[in-house]
Amino acid sequence: MREKDCYTEEAKQLAGFCKALGHPARISIILLLLEKDTCFCGDIVKEIPLAQSTVSQHLKELKEAGIIQGNITPPKVKYCINKTQWATLKNALRRFLD
Repeated sequence: MREKDCYTEEAKQLAGFCKALGHPARISIILLLLEKDTCFCGDIVKEIPLAQSTVSQHLKELKEAGIIQGNITPPKVKYCINKTQWATLKNALRRFLD
């Protein structure tokens, strides 16, 4: 059996969430999205003192983890919390921490 096959799906999912949350800029982005509900990338750049390309990379990581989602409104992308995955993350963290 390969090492990664011995972990539960829940453990792998929680690890993926934690990895995506493992940078202060990503936490800041999530806090901003929780506060404002939706934001364009440019709005996030105005709030977080990082280059647009850096913010875009952090958004990509959060999106790949499923924590946020982006709706394309040409030429912009509007980001928001993926409420279903957010609930899954909160429940997984509760189970882990309890």
